[in-house]
Amino acid sequence: MTAFRLRHAWLPGGLVGPIEIEVDPKGIIVAIRTGGHFPDATHLPGLVVPGFANTHSHAFHRALRGRVHDAAGTFWTWRERMYALADILTPDLVFQLARAVYAEMLAAGYTSVGEFHYLHHQPGGKPYDDPYAMTAALHRAATEVGIRLTLLDTCYLSAGIGPDRTPIPLSERQLRFSDGSADRWAWRWRELREVFPDDRSFRLGAAIHSVRAVPENAIDKILSTVDADTPLHVHLSEQPAENEDTLAAYNRTPTGLLADHGALSPRTTAVHATHLTDTDISTLADSRTSIAFCPTTEADLADGIGQAGRLHAAGTPLCIGSDQHAQIDPLAEIRALEYGERLLSGTFASLGEEKSGQRVHFSPAELISFGTVNGHRSLGWQDAGQLVVGAPFDVVCLQTDSPRTAGAQPDQLVMAATASDVLLTVVGGRIVVRQGRHHTLGRPSELLTAAIESAWSAAK
Repeated sequence: MTAFRLRHAWLPGGLVGPIEIEVDPKGIIVAIRTGGHFPDATHLPGLVVPGFANTHSHAFHRALRGRVHDAAGTFWTWRERMYALADILTPDLVFQLARAVYAEMLAAGYTSVGEFHYLHHQPGGKPYDDPYAMTAALHRAATEVGIRLTLLDTCYLSAGIGPDRTPIPLSERQLRFSDGSADRWAWRWRELREVFPDDRSFRLGAAIHSVRAVPENAIDKILSTVDADTPLHVHLSEQPAENEDTLAAYNRTPTGLLADHGALSPRTTAVHATHLTDTDISTLADSRTSIAFCPTTEADLADGIGQAGRLHAAGTPLCIGSDQHAQIDPLAEIRALEYGERLLSGTFASLGEEKSGQRVHFSPAELISFGTVNGHRSLGWQDAGQLVVGAPFDVVCLQTDSPRTAGAQPDQLVMAATASDVLLTVVGGRIVVRQGRHHTLGRPSELLTAAIESAWSAAK
């Protein structure tokens, strides 16, 4: 057994401390006590919060940061540059990028990640000799870094949907994302389940890329393939064009189409959900579908500000992701949800204040729950993201006296801190990052520099 002493800790009921937490050899919390029961307990500094869950990641997009801002454009022009990067990636380059990005996530306070993975095959769509080479690269990267991984294997079949419901053929650059049919995706997913079984650090999930990329009948095939408790994620209403195309083809919104096929449920997470109707919000809430907001990406790509407040008020679980990794900072993501509400409402409300019958303010406690327990449940880690007996001891220690946090009250620290204030990251009772340095791999910045240089050198 290992014991840790925490001066300030965020438990489900709020801020407490000092406390001691006893952890078994598998990294599971077995006791939480006050008082000096363990004289040799390891002291964890600062404010200790549960590790954050990054529910939406495209690891290879990290190579685009700081390289796509030289000209005006839209989400769709950005996407063409992303495709150009995807063209040159090999399993080895994906491993290098993912290892560096996952190390950056740990240093920023994420202890779990959901990888929305659609880069399956060689350019042109031919499978690798090892058909699981790309999955293996991501699995190996997460294992080497020590982050919990939910691999959201993604079905991607069409470039869009025509008004007569005819799928638009994939472009040359999109072919490597696709298995060619829902049946072939289903066969490969079942094989992945055998090759990469779930364990203490890995979950296999599934993803419907979007209703534009997955025709109606293929949605049914995906649902009949995956187990009832498998995490299922889907891009939803990220762009108005997606809504327009779906309405033209099906006379339904993307939310309505997914609901009609039974794809919305407590195991489902809708990513972005930016452009929703009132009916969409009610449908998502009634089905208990989670919503993964990625505010820094949504701002970077000019997607818009999602209706987090209305969804939360309706009973929808909210969580966060870093998507294309314009930033990797869970504190920035959760704080952006609050800032988005202020921008939409034009009001800086006191805690609990109502305006026109709706909440216009998230409390720090709610923001922490979005980033921790809600996110982990979205990824299939039902016990993680909270400091309770039986949960894995995954925590982040936030500095309370940095230039950003000095003077902040501990229960409001998340409104001041950034990823730069992460002193320690602990996964399964092991300190894996200390003051920005990974315990075996060194500084993530060095890994990132090498991986990104390798990727762009290959492009030349």
